[in-house]
Amino acid sequence: MNWDLATDIILYAAILALGIFAALAAGQWISRKSFKKIDPALRSMLIPLVLMVLVYVLCDKVLPRFISMPTRPDGSGEPSFPSTHVMVVGTIFCLIAGALPSYIHSRTLTAVIWILMAVLMTLCSVGRIVANKHTLVDVLGGLGFAILFAIIYTVTLKKLTKPKE
Repeated sequence: MNWDLATDIILYAAILALGIFAALAAGQWISRKSFKKIDPALRSMLIPLVLMVLVYVLCDKVLPRFISMPTRPDGSGEPSFPSTHVMVVGTIFCLIAGALPSYIHSRTLTAVIWILMAVLMTLCSVGRIVANKHTLVDVLGGLGFAILFAIIYTVTLKKLTKPKE
């Protein structure tokens, strides 16, 4: 099995799934004529996604110019920490998991989707190591950032849905 290709497909699938939520948010923005009227579950995704892009640019493009960063075990010389695949897939799947209950009211279907995302996340994490693209530390770093962004999403969502006193 080509694990590099498999993890790329998982990454693209996660980005496509995020695109569906982005299209939903754009549709709400247009129809409701106000950014503030976009559902909080969708609006709350913006901050962690921007932070994820900033971490990617910082770790993959900026820092390697100034300091010695860990490189991929395959000898390509590309920066490896954190695993971008794992960070992006983990972040997107966590955000989707948080938003799903607002749009899918079947607990069974929501649970099935959550399990599917967990399996894909596991395959992506293991696959990056098996493909010799990342070390365990790189993958754990990607997961750590994904968890951090999920926490930021949860806090932002709570603030947006908090009843006004």
